[in-house]
Amino acid sequence: MNIFRSLQYPNFRLHVIGQAISLMGTWMQRVAISWMVYSLTNSVFWLGFVSFISLSPSLFLSPFIGSFIDKRKKYNLVRKTQFGLMAQAGLLTLLVYTGQESVLLLSILGFIQGVINAFDVLGRQSLMVSLVDDKKDLPNAIALNSSIFNAARMVGPAIGGILLTTYGELFCFAVNFVSFVPVIICLMLMRVTERSFEGRRGSNWEGLIEGFHYLKRSPHIASLIIVLTCSSLLVIPYTSLLPAVARELFNGNEATFSWFESMAGLGAMIGAVNMARLKSGENLRYRVMFSAGIMGVALLFLAYAHFLPSALIFTACVAFGMMMQNSSINTYIQTHAMSAYRARAMSYYVMAFQGIFPIGSLLIGSLAEWIGLKNTLYVMGSCAVLISLGFYLYLRLHIKRRLFKRY
Repeated sequence: MNIFRSLQYPNFRLHVIGQAISLMGTWMQRVAISWMVYSLTNSVFWLGFVSFISLSPSLFLSPFIGSFIDKRKKYNLVRKTQFGLMAQAGLLTLLVYTGQESVLLLSILGFIQGVINAFDVLGRQSLMVSLVDDKKDLPNAIALNSSIFNAARMVGPAIGGILLTTYGELFCFAVNFVSFVPVIICLMLMRVTERSFEGRRGSNWEGLIEGFHYLKRSPHIASLIIVLTCSSLLVIPYTSLLPAVARELFNGNEATFSWFESMAGLGAMIGAVNMARLKSGENLRYRVMFSAGIMGVALLFLAYAHFLPSALIFTACVAFGMMMQNSSINTYIQTHAMSAYRARAMSYYVMAFQGIFPIGSLLIGSLAEWIGLKNTLYVMGSCAVLISLGFYLYLRLHIKRRLFKRY
């Protein structure tokens, strides 16, 4: 089976090229901001706080945005959000160039980026179905899109660590600003045909209520969003602890931190490639269950690790499980949700992933300050194992109910 088959579609190919370059710059910026915040404060709490501020719009706005996007052209929206994100990157570069950086100003710019990104992520996720002509190739396109994201996550921090060590944070921010040019050019070259919205036009609040009722009627989708919510609150925020893991547990510097980020990206990319090999008809919900278990076991080993090489390998394993879990949920929703409700269903996915994550970062950052870094990793690993077991029990109960109704 050709794992690159969705690249045959010109619109999707342009999307991949633009995103590959832009996301490299985005991950360089994330590495630089994380290190800058930690250098300014020496606090894992403030690392979590800045992450919370930048991602909180996804929690509060996503359900409303989903209703908004369902009724509009996604392509035009994505073009506008890319210009907005480029402007935000330019302001951040100017701020650091003038020497005015502070946790407050970084948080404000992070919040602005979060608002724009909330529209951009949902717009892109909902646009994906229009970039692939044959809908049978949609799961492959979603998996390849995740592969590009995680390849950038692997390479971006590695390059970012070198640039950060050699040239400083300003250079990383400037590179991110310039990286938006290719994605905007690729968007301009696309020729996208979208279906017009069919249905009753109402307020975004009414659309939100309709989306919620749709989830109530679709427990197979709602259960996956609950799993992702728990994971985003208690497990996935391990990523916000990586600067502290590199510095406190292994006496590292910027380069050590970039190794952890790159290994996380490598593990996630392997998971995305594995998803791209997905065969039609495979049970994605069982993949979610096993992936959550992998995350938990790997986090427990990461907490126990005494040597840097083994810690890097366990970090890659955690990211592999996270990628498999999140991509399986994403693919399931996009392929099973009704087209009229797809953006709203995806808005709850984004809220559960990017919206709950900052709350989890605050919670985990506070917990790490209270009980220590290693103990926090042990708690997170245990929570992931419990999530996997809980979802397994739910699936068993669901199968029994279905058999009972049949007979």
